[in-house]
Amino acid sequence: MKTDVLFSNITTFLSQFASADFYSKILGTAIAIGLVLIVFGIANRIVSKMAAAALPQPRAFVIKKIIRYAGYVVAIMTLFNALGIDLSALLGAAGIAGIAVGFAAQTSVSNVISGLFLVSEKHFQIGDVIQVGDVSGVVQSIDLLSIKIQTFDNRYIRIPNETLIKTNVINITRFPIRRLDVWVSVAYTSDLERVRTILLDVAGKNPYVLDNPEPLIVFDKFDSSGINILVGLWFEKSEYLNLKNSIMVDIHRRFAEEGIEIPYPKLDVFMRETMV
Repeated sequence: MKTDVLFSNITTFLSQFASADFYSKILGTAIAIGLVLIVFGIANRIVSKMAAAALPQPRAFVIKKIIRYAGYVVAIMTLFNALGIDLSALLGAAGIAGIAVGFAAQTSVSNVISGLFLVSEKHFQIGDVIQVGDVSGVVQSIDLLSIKIQTFDNRYIRIPNETLIKTNVINITRFPIRRLDVWVSVAYTSDLERVRTILLDVAGKNPYVLDNPEPLIVFDKFDSSGINILVGLWFEKSEYLNLKNSIMVDIHRRFAEEGIEIPYPKLDVFMRETMV
């Protein structure tokens, strides 16, 4: 019985395309859809310029997307209306897929709501470098359902907005300066005050290290093979790779010149003589 009803609905829907005046409506329909798209295109440009001047970039971007999608919906409705297609027959034929669509809609609505929360929080914007879990990259777009980021190894990744709401999101480039933490280990026989002086001198001579805030030197702990030291260096966010590469080379070279030993795990074995 259900199969007969489904077949009848599909037949009713398809029969509308066989009418004599169907093709005569194509030109008028094309003109109507064209006018709708032109109107929404103009409205989109005007509202986008106004939003860009008065709102943060993410909000303006979302508003632009909403207007665009609204234009598509109106264009589709105009198409069916101009062709005289009975939407009830189409919806009846699609009734079996309603449950699947309902489940998909739940996820979509959740992502849209999450996207609105993200925009209102202003946690990041297009062009920022963010980290989500073990993924980090540059934000390329902020849409209603997801964001897209380009990773540093040139991968294009889509992250649903719902995931962003439920996960810690780190904005790496939110502030103009950052701190690079470099861990250094020295032997137990080293003069720690001399080591501190050398590290501060190395930091002061590096062109990417900022003088303010001052470099941070912290003797962290006694490890199994040496003393661990934290060297915190402030830098402009655009100089991350330059500083990370150069400071490692500078410290290694200076320690070699000053005779400061960088320890590595080793095992001392003591032999005991057996008394006979």
